[in-house]
Amino acid sequence: MTAPAPKISFVSLGCPKALVDSERIITRLRAEGYELTKTHDGADAVIVNTCGFLDSAKAESLAAIGEALSENGKVIVTGCMGAEPEAITAAYPGVLAITGPQAYESVMNAVHQAVPPKHDPFLDLVPEQGIKLTPRHYAYLKISEGCNNRCTFCIIPKLRGDLVSRPAGDVLREAEKLVAAGVKELLVVSQDTSAYGVDVKYAESQWKDRTIRAKFLDLSRELSSLGAWVRLHYVYPYPHVDDVIPLMAEGLVLPYLDIPFQHASKSVLKAMKRPASQDKVLERIKKWREICPDLAIRSTFIVGFPGETEENFQELLNFLYEAKLERVGCFKYEPVKGAPANDLGLDIVPDDVKQDRYDRFMKKQQAISAKRLASRVGRRIKVIIDEPGATVAKGRSQWDAPEIDGHVYVASRRPLRQGDIVSVKIERADAYDLHGTAV
Repeated sequence: MTAPAPKISFVSLGCPKALVDSERIITRLRAEGYELTKTHDGADAVIVNTCGFLDSAKAESLAAIGEALSENGKVIVTGCMGAEPEAITAAYPGVLAITGPQAYESVMNAVHQAVPPKHDPFLDLVPEQGIKLTPRHYAYLKISEGCNNRCTFCIIPKLRGDLVSRPAGDVLREAEKLVAAGVKELLVVSQDTSAYGVDVKYAESQWKDRTIRAKFLDLSRELSSLGAWVRLHYVYPYPHVDDVIPLMAEGLVLPYLDIPFQHASKSVLKAMKRPASQDKVLERIKKWREICPDLAIRSTFIVGFPGETEENFQELLNFLYEAKLERVGCFKYEPVKGAPANDLGLDIVPDDVKQDRYDRFMKKQQAISAKRLASRVGRRIKVIIDEPGATVAKGRSQWDAPEIDGHVYVASRRPLRQGDIVSVKIERADAYDLHGTAV
């Protein structure tokens, strides 16, 4: 009788970039004959892919490790928090191994030591596109690792290193496999998507019958030829981003930019070491919308950064009013251990002031979002279905990324399947979502 395949339970925490790391590890596990199980109890080992960006994320990671240890006992830790293992070993000295982010070989070596593989990897069947943790109809496509920016609130370069871009040919081959497997939407991610290729001086690589430069514009154009929606995340507002807007106007790339502006006050941005000038940003947003009127901009902001005054905060509110961004997220500043912001010598903003500014920020943005969404009423738009329903399905427009933006609720007389892209007439809007009927 053949011995059962060893079982691995997997916990994936953190951002979409960490999710891609998890997918790569899981693909390797399946290729070597390991089975994945959703429960720790009964598994031969547990892998926890951690997030170490904020203290709250570290606490969540430590809790996940503790839960895995109590339910199983054999735990391998990887991910961003693994770059500073002392905090993990201090809390849980019994973990089997700790590796940093992107350390796929080290993770597999730890798995092999804890639970030797039972199968021949050359004989096991794994989908050509690899194993995905997202629904079948969309997938994250990571184009680079690390970051060359040195924002004072961030320790990502310390955890993940400087920018390392993947060859364009490799990215396109992966994207091609994903689309062939049924993926309808490619979500392009990295720590700094618009810096793609800078580290390799935009080196060319082969794809199909031609050479492609490792450049933001070139990659976006080639991805658009695959027949799937292409959504761009984590884009810094560098001048060459202007070149991609016409692709959006032509319908080749989704008219959506995820740009983490973080603030609008010049003095706060300087303390953050963020590139920006409020007037120039507003001018460029205006220019982008002239070229592509349907463009939706998503951004994130931090309130309560050290030294932020009420005047600085009012500048941020004024920016929101002028920019009229479609989707916005806000975070109350958390000091991250090892971040340069801790040593700037600036006044700490009290927690109650942070909360007050957060509440005022969200109230203002909610009114802006509601007005932007109301302008969609009466239009016919394309919607990708995420969750079918008996009479009403839940989907997303071209202006909405999964898990972070809003939804479109679609009434339909015909059954709609997950991944269908349908035409919908929008009949009403609320603060965050649209409602309509399939036509």
